[in-house]
Amino acid sequence: MTDEAAAPRAVTANEQLSTLFELGREVTSVLDLHELLAKIPQLIARLTEFSAFSVYLLDAARDELTIAYSVGYPAGATMTLKVGQGVVGAAVEQGRPILVNDVSEEPRYRGPVPGIIAQLAVPLRRKGRVIGALNLLSERRGAFTSQDEALLRQFAAHVAVAIENARLFESERRLVSMLETLAEIGREVSSVLDLDELLTRIASLTRRIIDYRTFGILLMNEAEQRLEMKVALRYGDVSALREVPLGQGLVGWAAQQRQLVLVSDVSRDPRYIPAVEDVQSELVVPLLIQDRCIGVFDLESPELDAFTREHAQMLTLLASHAAVAIENARLYEQIRRSELRMERELRIARRVQRALQPGEVSPPIPGLDVAGRFASALELGGDLHDYRAQDADSLVVAVGDVAGKGVPAALYSAYAAELVRSSIRRRRYQSEHFGVAATLAAMNTRLHERQLEEYFCTLCYALFDTKAGTVTVANSGLPYPVRCSRDVCEQIELPGIPLGAFERTTYDEVCLPLAAGDVFVFCSDGIFEALNEDEEEFGAARLIEVVHHHRGRPASAVVDAIFDAVRTFRGGAPQSDDMTAVAVTVSHR
Repeated sequence: MTDEAAAPRAVTANEQLSTLFELGREVTSVLDLHELLAKIPQLIARLTEFSAFSVYLLDAARDELTIAYSVGYPAGATMTLKVGQGVVGAAVEQGRPILVNDVSEEPRYRGPVPGIIAQLAVPLRRKGRVIGALNLLSERRGAFTSQDEALLRQFAAHVAVAIENARLFESERRLVSMLETLAEIGREVSSVLDLDELLTRIASLTRRIIDYRTFGILLMNEAEQRLEMKVALRYGDVSALREVPLGQGLVGWAAQQRQLVLVSDVSRDPRYIPAVEDVQSELVVPLLIQDRCIGVFDLESPELDAFTREHAQMLTLLASHAAVAIENARLYEQIRRSELRMERELRIARRVQRALQPGEVSPPIPGLDVAGRFASALELGGDLHDYRAQDADSLVVAVGDVAGKGVPAALYSAYAAELVRSSIRRRRYQSEHFGVAATLAAMNTRLHERQLEEYFCTLCYALFDTKAGTVTVANSGLPYPVRCSRDVCEQIELPGIPLGAFERTTYDEVCLPLAAGDVFVFCSDGIFEALNEDEEEFGAARLIEVVHHHRGRPASAVVDAIFDAVRTFRGGAPQSDDMTAVAVTVSHR
């Protein structure tokens, strides 16, 4: 009699365990969070009956539980509980299920569903922490049993894993989407050369990656040391313009210090100056060109913790695109204002280009002497060169030549030069991730994205490492550099495809030892291809002869000797192309 009565109960328990296993497998296979939340009550219905159901998710920062999905609730019903508040809040606080089969006797009960008598709240635990709760409601007294509680506790473990996986998947998908959107925005803004249109477009496109309440673009007025609001949007509408003195408020501080500002609660930051009603959090990102701040992005929200580190990273990437685009738009705006002012503007631009040429390496690197010189064929040149200390023991040298001449080549050259400087800054902090050849490949990708098929850039990039005693060189089509070491003076044969010409181009690099007395010379093709009155080229052989003859002299003397030799060779023939030369001499190891 006893055995016959026990048999059905054993089968029922096995069936429930089998069902629980199957439900766990089903729930963890769903990666879309909304789809997952909708599927949970369907699966629970296979374990027990209920009249209404909800999933609460925990906001740990606010210590609040909010209904993320519900079934059987009145239309439009929402509910937020503090941890410890109500039956659900108590279950989360205690980290254990709470079964109430008569809510009239439960003083903690709270709920928007009428006619409810029984409640079962089960916390969702993941790796020792509670992330939310399952809440089952019934209109029938005694609807839930201890067996239901045990089954739901086990099922909740599967649900917690599924929710965390779905959140991670959603986060990764959102990140990929944001990066794709960011790349698209970068391409779009780089094609706009009207400054007002560009700023308005940036403000509009930014909403695709961050849902802001108030957004402003302020540009630096360097003469008056203040930031001037150029675009201000509030809920999509144009807001009143304002000015901010440099150094004042979060905006002025970010511009002055050239640092990002992320404040989750502005009431706790003494730098904050109230300008817009009910602002609670703010994100300010400086627009940087080299180490100079040309303006800021300013985002404000009436919500606490509205902006995340992910938002800051995305907006910083957008700001790097926008800063270059703004600078290009400003330059283009200056050029197109008036034909009568064109000559004066070109002279100013040429002075600016000269002012941006590298000076002395600071701090100087013991054992290395470097100097460079540039002479444009027209008012503006397309050549570029830079040399900067990456650290106390290494020097980066870059020499490039943009196809074409004049204003378009200068604009393209300015952008390419900024990419060089950015690569040096990145190498300074993450040198192990940026090899010389990899740096050229990354620059090629950025330039190719500009989709200016008629323009490309040849560039030679070299890293001198006095600690390792080596120089590593990669080339993308610039004439081969010259190396004089001991009694041998010859070119370093290292071919490469020009930057921006083709997508996904890779480059080779060569690593050579450094020795005292070594001389390295990098020149644009304006030196090699300089023509005399008989249309003969200056050529590599003459260059090698000049370098060999002047080895042992300071780098500046070597560069001057090259320019003097070219000028003498040309005679009365005009300069037909931009000329750039950089020399590096090694005095000791």
